[in-house]
Amino acid sequence: MARPVPIAQTRNIGIIAHIDAGKTTTTERILFFTGVSQKIGEVHDGQAAMDWMEQEQERGITITSAATTCFWRKHRINIIDTPGHVDFTVEVERSLRVLDGVVAVFCAVGGCQPQSETVWRQADRYGVPRIAFINKMDRVGADHERCLQEMRDRLGAVPVLLQLPLGREDKFEGVIDLLEMKAVRYTRGGPKDGKSPVAFEEGDIPAGLLEEAGRARGDLIEVLSDCDDEVMEAFLEGREVTAAKLRQALRAGAIRLKVVPVLLGSAFKNKGVEPLLDAVVDLLPSPADIPPVVGIDPAGSREERGPEDPFSALAFKLMTDPYVGHLTFLRVYSGALKSGDQVYNANRETREKIGRLLKMHANKREEIKEAFAGDIVAAVGLRNSTTGDTLCDEARPVILEKLHIPEPVVHIAVTPVSKDDQEKLGQALAKLASEDPSFRVRLDEETGETIISGMGELHLEIIVDRLVREFKVAAKMGAPQVAYRETITRAVEVQGRHVRQTGGRGQYGDVWLRLEPREPGSGLAYETAVVGGTVPKEYHAAVGEGALEAAEKGGVRAGFPVTDVKVTLFDGSFHEVDSSEMAFHIAGSLAFKEGLRQARSVLLEPIMDLEAVTPEEFVGEVMGDIAARRGRISGLKAQSGFQIVQADVPLAAMFGYATDLRSRTQGRATFTMQFGRYQPLPESVATEVAAAREAVQK
Repeated sequence: MARPVPIAQTRNIGIIAHIDAGKTTTTERILFFTGVSQKIGEVHDGQAAMDWMEQEQERGITITSAATTCFWRKHRINIIDTPGHVDFTVEVERSLRVLDGVVAVFCAVGGCQPQSETVWRQADRYGVPRIAFINKMDRVGADHERCLQEMRDRLGAVPVLLQLPLGREDKFEGVIDLLEMKAVRYTRGGPKDGKSPVAFEEGDIPAGLLEEAGRARGDLIEVLSDCDDEVMEAFLEGREVTAAKLRQALRAGAIRLKVVPVLLGSAFKNKGVEPLLDAVVDLLPSPADIPPVVGIDPAGSREERGPEDPFSALAFKLMTDPYVGHLTFLRVYSGALKSGDQVYNANRETREKIGRLLKMHANKREEIKEAFAGDIVAAVGLRNSTTGDTLCDEARPVILEKLHIPEPVVHIAVTPVSKDDQEKLGQALAKLASEDPSFRVRLDEETGETIISGMGELHLEIIVDRLVREFKVAAKMGAPQVAYRETITRAVEVQGRHVRQTGGRGQYGDVWLRLEPREPGSGLAYETAVVGGTVPKEYHAAVGEGALEAAEKGGVRAGFPVTDVKVTLFDGSFHEVDSSEMAFHIAGSLAFKEGLRQARSVLLEPIMDLEAVTPEEFVGEVMGDIAARRGRISGLKAQSGFQIVQADVPLAAMFGYATDLRSRTQGRATFTMQFGRYQPLPESVATEVAAAREAVQK
């Protein structure tokens, strides 16, 4: 079966931004303008096609990434609309892992906001080319120039402005196209115009703006001269450059991550959507334009896979569909895949059979027979594959790079109301954990409670809501718990001995470990430096497993997991008969625990980066409240009659902050918060935390 759309005419893009910048509204307009939907769905009415979950419609936010497909200028555009709230950052992470290009939406009033920086760094991690759309140009306080400067300062980007606004704020009526040097005015198409797309008129640039437009075009050409030799020659010689040549240079610069083309508009008023679609087609790469995906073959060697190579795909998202059951979203990187094919899961070394293939439009589905390199599809029938697994041709196995999954920072206990709910709770939590890799479930062996962990209060609130609505599980929630950690403050050398005689063969393991502090956030590390065979090589791994297992089980201060420690095995002794892997495993564990006692271990707490936007008259109240929560003010800046308070605040002090902030500011202040780092807990607070932990365990 031939490809329905050539690979060069395929675009896989994501819409990313800070919460409330207008991602879903922009996606809804794209679907309307491309003819996918016949009516524009509004987020504030709970009618957006891409926000299909009940929880999304009620809250007016995106919670889960939703995929859809549309066509523009004979190009197929696969779109993933991602959440903007930091609690659902893993949805952005796994989407960016499989996308070829991104539209980053910025609010013309809010500028480059905290989550804008987070999603931008995620796109940097995977090297995804992007274009920017400065939205809400019709709002009071809109300032695209400030937004461009913040992109340079905060993101380290090189934005290239392709349009100038015609009119400011509520007088915004169109743009000046700097490539074609013409004015584009939108003449109709407000939010209630559901019959025809917005109309526009092209004309000459107003005389009063000609000089500004000429300077802006000159700036554009100067930046692009670094991306294209012909443009550089024309720039140096003062010759005119055609719009087609500029687009070619823009595309090359965007794909090589040297520049970020920037467009202006107001998605809610249907202004600027068609030029944005043109930019997606003209400036973002097809799957054939990006470098081959890199993986590891069974021998551990680096292997590249291009579109023409044997089949390989990455499973990047799981979802439970009420009609077709378990869905696995796949990005196909090479080869082709048909319904009924048997594929190989290289991570788990198992075979899987593809039952059906589906093309998704949010929560609606369309059955297809075959998928090709560059496609994003959902597969039915995969039983053992999970997020990050590679599916491939068994004759040419490869393991592709996995996703970066952030660590959860908030825990709560979940208790079923009745015995009937006990079994249902376990099954429901297992399904939710398989869908969302940033959500964790564990049993506290000390208390017997089921503990669920997530990225924030809202994340866990949504999980609990889904338990009740989707899985019909009645459960009670405990108070939120903070994911404290423990680390050491100095290097020590300690011995761990495990010697036991039981009448027959005994157990003998004797090790010396060196424990050293590591850089914050670097995690645990284990290495060996044994000289002279005092500990045989076959026991080295067992010692490391014992030490790292002890670290995960918890430290000596309050039983929280240990992190940022380097463990080195440098000496020991063994017995010809009684030594075993188990004995050295136990010895490693004992040595690690003793090392924690001697190395002055401290508790670490998660510190959140807080940004509160408040009217000026409430700044004192807001800052005072932050200080009372052990917060440290790191910045204060004015913006359009508001003050932005930036602070570092312990997560433990931030539960219930949304309600407190609203009450202190008459409901006018807003805030965003994301995980920043771990830092040592003050000793007085650490003592309280340890005592509370001990009381719970008793």
